[in-house]
Amino acid sequence: MSVRNCLDAASNGWLLLSLLPRFGLRLRERVLANTDQLTDLLEMNAATLKALGLATDAIDAVMAWQADDAGHPVLVEADRIRSACRASGIFLMGYGEAGYPDALRHIHNAPLLLYGRGDPDLLHKDQLGVVGSRNATRVGLEHARQFAAELSRRGLLITSGLALGIDGAAHAGALDAGFPTIAVVGCGLDRLYPAQHRKLAGRIIEQGLIVSEYPPGTQARAAHFPQRNRIISGLSRGVLVVEASLRSGSLITARTALEQGREVFAIPGSVHSPVARGCHQLIKQGARLVETADDVLEELGTWWSMQPASECDQTGPAERDLSGLDSREIAVLEALGYDPQSTDALSQATGLPADQLMQSLLLLELEGLANSAPGGYLRAG
Repeated sequence: MSVRNCLDAASNGWLLLSLLPRFGLRLRERVLANTDQLTDLLEMNAATLKALGLATDAIDAVMAWQADDAGHPVLVEADRIRSACRASGIFLMGYGEAGYPDALRHIHNAPLLLYGRGDPDLLHKDQLGVVGSRNATRVGLEHARQFAAELSRRGLLITSGLALGIDGAAHAGALDAGFPTIAVVGCGLDRLYPAQHRKLAGRIIEQGLIVSEYPPGTQARAAHFPQRNRIISGLSRGVLVVEASLRSGSLITARTALEQGREVFAIPGSVHSPVARGCHQLIKQGARLVETADDVLEELGTWWSMQPASECDQTGPAERDLSGLDSREIAVLEALGYDPQSTDALSQATGLPADQLMQSLLLLELEGLANSAPGGYLRAG
């Protein structure tokens, strides 16, 4: 079953939860400590909800939900959002639903609800966040386009924030090369920002995906962008910073990526350029210095365990087309099991030297046939 089909019954319950007054992270964690999933609270009585710490107006909204009181202000707002989504072709995806991306589900303060326009299946692809300055140089813009195009060709989906400068160049680079891209925005999907990128946004919706945690009608605000950044990095295996000043929002994305356990990459620039200083600072702090797409792939191929296939994509390695593999890669695949094996053990089993083995493992990872994990490598799926 495709993720798109998994979304047919998008949960009204998750929409209600996203609209509950003062239902913040700490309170959600308290609820989860007392029940299996957040939506369980929608069936609780008022006394239980009060004991859990819900505010009076949040309890009133849940009681209205249970009584099917369509006139309650929160339910009126939920109905408005559903109508706006239908009118604009926006789908909803709740945290507890099958289509919600696993990579995002496990970050701190994951969004309860995602709104999307485009292909939701893309949320389950291996992604690389590409971010950078809105006031990028010509060289920076070209770097963003070239890296986005090449990394797309090599199997990574480019995810960025639709902003002017580096973000837009990265999206365009992927699209111009014939590949989809994901944009994460800090506004409602019927209020896309900036206006200069409306044509680009149309291309992304047609060929890729735009997502937001904000309902239709929400205007872009400065406070939304740091929140948006955690979704870009949360969806991604790592984040590539192309150009950034020392006060750039891209550095917030990089810090968030590190907190989420993602890798951070940075492209160096001229020591005289103010939009290179943020990248240089990241490199000093341990970010991987990047000169080519191979630098990114090499790092990702050896440190991060790829996400498991979603429930809507259950094709295992034995069922996939292996015609594109050469004999060396097939030998490595056959030597892999479903428990991690060290590279020493794999080298001994296949007779391959370390450099050839690592190259084959990287190719198998990009094909979705193998995963890196603590202790070595194992078959995917």
